[in-house]
Amino acid sequence: MTGTTTPYRAGAAPAPGSGHTVSPRVIGLVLALVAALYVVAPAMNAAVAPLVHTDLGVTAEDDAVAQIAGACLAIGVLAVTGRAGDLKGRRTVLTASLAALCLGSAALAVSFDPATYVLGRIVVAAALAAVFVSCLAFMATVSMPGRIRRIMGGWLAAMSAGFVLAVNLAPHAAALTGWRIAAALMAAAAAAALLLVRRLLPEAGPLAREPLPAAARTVARVLCAVSLAAALQLAPLWGWQDLRVGTLLTAAVLACAAALAGALRRAPERRRAEQVPGAVWTGALVAGLALGFTQVVLTTAVPTLVSAVGFADRITALVLSAFGVGGGAACLLIRHRNVSPLAGASLGLPLAALGMALLHALVDHASHALVGGFAVVTLVGFGTMLAAAPQMARFLAAVPRPHLGVNAALLPVAILVGTAAAQALPYTSALGPMPLPTEARELLWVGTIVVAVAALALGRPVVALVVAAASVLQYVMMHADTSQPMSVLVALGVGAAAGAVAWSRREQTERLTRTRETAGALQCAVLHPIPPRLGGLRLAGLYRPATAGTAIGGDFLEALDTPYGTRILIGDVRGKGLQAVQTVTDLLGCFRSRAHETEDLGEVAASLDRQVRRAALARGDEELFATALLLQHSGPSQDLQAVNCGHLAPWAVGPARTRELDVPAVLPLGFGLLDAAGAARPHRVSLDPGATLLTHTDGLSEARNSSGEFYPLAERLVSVGRHTPDDLVRHLDDDVRDWTHHLADDIAVIALGPR
Repeated sequence: MTGTTTPYRAGAAPAPGSGHTVSPRVIGLVLALVAALYVVAPAMNAAVAPLVHTDLGVTAEDDAVAQIAGACLAIGVLAVTGRAGDLKGRRTVLTASLAALCLGSAALAVSFDPATYVLGRIVVAAALAAVFVSCLAFMATVSMPGRIRRIMGGWLAAMSAGFVLAVNLAPHAAALTGWRIAAALMAAAAAAALLLVRRLLPEAGPLAREPLPAAARTVARVLCAVSLAAALQLAPLWGWQDLRVGTLLTAAVLACAAALAGALRRAPERRRAEQVPGAVWTGALVAGLALGFTQVVLTTAVPTLVSAVGFADRITALVLSAFGVGGGAACLLIRHRNVSPLAGASLGLPLAALGMALLHALVDHASHALVGGFAVVTLVGFGTMLAAAPQMARFLAAVPRPHLGVNAALLPVAILVGTAAAQALPYTSALGPMPLPTEARELLWVGTIVVAVAALALGRPVVALVVAAASVLQYVMMHADTSQPMSVLVALGVGAAAGAVAWSRREQTERLTRTRETAGALQCAVLHPIPPRLGGLRLAGLYRPATAGTAIGGDFLEALDTPYGTRILIGDVRGKGLQAVQTVTDLLGCFRSRAHETEDLGEVAASLDRQVRRAALARGDEELFATALLLQHSGPSQDLQAVNCGHLAPWAVGPARTRELDVPAVLPLGFGLLDAAGAARPHRVSLDPGATLLTHTDGLSEARNSSGEFYPLAERLVSVGRHTPDDLVRHLDDDVRDWTHHLADDIAVIALGPR
């Protein structure tokens, strides 16, 4: 990692200009309210458009200029604003963005001709993009990586609620107040948000003090996105054969090639410090593209289909708002359940594709158009956000903190490019009229194909293929002979597809269940649970393997009640994989035997040392060793005996003070320097009254966040409320998972205190 960083620690932060603190919940709520402007403003613009056309004479060509220029400018503003937040501080950039939004909205309110109105629309679009990316980066900055999924779920759910309210209320507000008052109200809302941010939010940064890293690569990416978005939106207006469109597409390809070449030229260690893993980056990109494309398809096709059965505009708005209802439900689910990106894409995108395939059929008849359309659009919104939100959360958790702003811009940029891609279709052009019902149905089929392709890229291919097959069968049913034999054939085909999905799911579930049972049995056989009470001690243990589903790794822990008192072992074997597991098994077996038969704790350590040496010779591994800490407690005394074989020193955590204990260490097990003569003499450890002794492996203290910062164990221990072994272990388990989005090493913890 490059440069000097000043990381923001999640928790209560001082409010600007006051001695009071602001809780993370308040920060998240303020950011959600401010970010809601990003969805409220476009709905208000669409509602006042007919009034503006009448009063100012704004034409469809003017709207197209505002839309295309605003989208292209917004892409550039997203990258610039994101990086400015990295360098200047999130709050500073967010207040500047809100000020620009306030001025742009005020300019709209006093527009006197089409040119000034179009200019105001462009400024507002750029300012909204700046506000959104600033809020997004701010939210991720003040959240520990492990919490981003939950916070992102609640944040997106709040934005979905704002979308539902805006779509249904904006037309009524525009009709009651007029377009100038509506624009003035937007300016007032931006001003109120500006005051709220300045009053309540702390300055989260600056995080990076170095110049813009890989400036040429960043500029190339922005040029690629801007050129591609412009070409896609202008192609239906100028024609795909137009030289200007070809020039823009060529520029996009060249800029993309330049960005890739710049990334390859970077030193490997610098690439690792600055870049997000390719799979995570690609997943967020595809999810954003699919989300932007789906939104345009629905907002173009649904009004046509609903109007075709005789419903008023307010019913159209209600059906469209169902996308936000479904999206909000999916985001709340993600907030409360740990939905993995693979599971979200495998389930969500097929649901969205099926919903789009069904939508045109369900609104064909007025008898069920409202209920059916609302239900299916809700399904599309649920599936789309179920797939997109986990990808976005994983991406934000993996971004290095010093470069969070410029990387966070990827998400809204992907959505804007997906929007531009949808507008390249014949029926969604900026100057095109509202499509006919038959054209709207064709548009939905195109959307189904795009979402199915995204499902192939992000989810399980078998599920996506079954969804595609079911959609094709529905298409046949709609356009082919609907006589009884054909209906039976289609029903059989759909049933077979559903059966294939159910069978595949059952097989996967059974295999997963067997794997989990095997892993659980292995863990119980090798790593015995730490009992809550043993001898004169209260105990609590934690074992968290780095690889999910393996149940056991290279760390080990054990607590035994022996004739010589309570004996405890915790340690870490060098290496990973099956060889490390075998060494752990040998060591624990040796300890369980010798701890009951050997009075001297140093001799127990010597036996473990000889066991590791024998294992190293048997496997031809001269570098095999293990660190270990052995503890012994007997009688009513609070003193313990300790033998430290190259392990981390234990901590004493109490209400009065938290300190690292000085336990002299000898070389790790396997070096052959422990023997019966007492080379490792036990060291006496005294605990303060009410204190808890904490032992752990390096997987805890060396857990890293996305910026490469180690878990600040000493700092987090000071913040513990209660100090019993159970409370301490539970706090560390939750806290380290919030700190890091990915465990790179096993974690073993034992906490103990007197009864």
